[in-house]
Amino acid sequence: MCEDDHGYAVGRRALFVTGAAAALTLGSVSFSRDADAHAAAGAAGDQETRTVRGTLPTGSPDFVYLPVAVPDGVREIKVAYTYDKPSVPAGTAGNALDIGMFDQRGTELGGKGFRGWSGGARTEFFIRADDATPGYIPGPVREGTWYIALGPYTVAPQGLSYEITITLTYGEPGTVVKPTYPPSRAKGRGRAWYRGDCHLHSWYSDGRRTPAEIAALARAAGLDFINSSEHNTHSAHAHWADQAGPHPDGELLIMLGEEVTTRNGHVVALGTEPGTFVDWRYRARDNRFGKYARQIRQAGGLVVPAHPHATCVGCNWKFGFGEADVVEVWNGPYTPDDEVSLADWDSMLVASVQGGRDWIPAMGNSDAHRAPDPVGSPQTVVLADDLTREAIQEGLRAGRSYIAESKAVSLSFTASGPKGEHAGIGGRLRVDRDDPVTVRLEVTGAPRCTARFVTDQGVLHTSPVLPVSGAGTVEWRTTAQYAAYVRAELRHEAAITSLPGPLAAFTNPIFLGR
Repeated sequence: MCEDDHGYAVGRRALFVTGAAAALTLGSVSFSRDADAHAAAGAAGDQETRTVRGTLPTGSPDFVYLPVAVPDGVREIKVAYTYDKPSVPAGTAGNALDIGMFDQRGTELGGKGFRGWSGGARTEFFIRADDATPGYIPGPVREGTWYIALGPYTVAPQGLSYEITITLTYGEPGTVVKPTYPPSRAKGRGRAWYRGDCHLHSWYSDGRRTPAEIAALARAAGLDFINSSEHNTHSAHAHWADQAGPHPDGELLIMLGEEVTTRNGHVVALGTEPGTFVDWRYRARDNRFGKYARQIRQAGGLVVPAHPHATCVGCNWKFGFGEADVVEVWNGPYTPDDEVSLADWDSMLVASVQGGRDWIPAMGNSDAHRAPDPVGSPQTVVLADDLTREAIQEGLRAGRSYIAESKAVSLSFTASGPKGEHAGIGGRLRVDRDDPVTVRLEVTGAPRCTARFVTDQGVLHTSPVLPVSGAGTVEWRTTAQYAAYVRAELRHEAAITSLPGPLAAFTNPIFLGR
């Protein structure tokens, strides 16, 4: 074992700039024994190890790269790391250091060299041709300069001291396994309402459940479709195929994507082509997001800003909504930040009708990571032509959907005009401004909830409390002049009477007028 120290002094580093995004590159780690020496000694399985140490100060760049000169003949590369976590004053962020890997193709934005990311979920990982730690991409360990990517998420005032151990194992590479992916369609019911949860985490990022466990929980939650959305890696894509297809509890459509986890907010890439990787190494000030939003769409996916008002560091959405196809308004258990997201989304609806612009539909997802996080709470219920990736995406993009806390809640929400005109969720009721409009909400599975009709003026109708059976029908009359749109909410009883209770369900709007 050899050791080295990597400080932050100018002589031991190089600062490179890609566009507006700056990163730090440390001095290279070299391995002295070449492949010929190992082969001559019959050293298959022989190992070499290097350990490096350094300290990052407060204000470090978002990404720090440690180059590793990998010789020919390496079967496996393994990396383990630790860092200190000193006590900090109340209200001050402590140390948190993420980690990942890029291969000999380099670290430039776009990710050609990307080989995996585990964030702060793991303290070690390995990569070889036939296997890799969850979060990482199997494949040949080729000769060249590889890069350990460090992400100092937060740094304590004392600085962040780290230790990284790199172990190379020599020998013949294993056989590269061709990945298999789940199909883009499942057996559906034709044009129908399908339930889904498109923001989930397995052990391929920072979750604790296997794909098999998630699929079983999804079926138990009454879901028809899910979306793989690991943080900053597509490594799970090749591990979902066994969970799709015929099943006693019904077929499950499994779409593939990523939660692109930047320092200025998270975005779910929903339903991209298998194997699509979307880079995350930029902030709003770098003016890079538009490029990667277009990449998501070019790969067949939807751009869905996630939990836009979440309070965790880096989680609050800072990129604006100009590139969004759908926005995740409700994320996991209903909390005050979801209430803020709902109000913000409603303001965007008002702006869209005032400016004659396209509107952004809402969705809800569980963001489940581990027990006891419930899969499918909330869930998005979509009217789609069939249970295929394209049909589900089209329904989401059109806003033909509502969000419910569980499979127990079902809604029918319509608006009708005086001459038989009719529109459903996400649609437009084409009537004259003064024509009478009847809005009708039919509910099951929402005991003791209150229904509210929300328009561009705010809440204009509130129903009596639904009976303990959870079933009821609420009607309201209006005009297109009085309400540019109407959407429905189901609310539980409020703990504080001056505030609305938590959501049990809500719909996308129906627009009124020509």
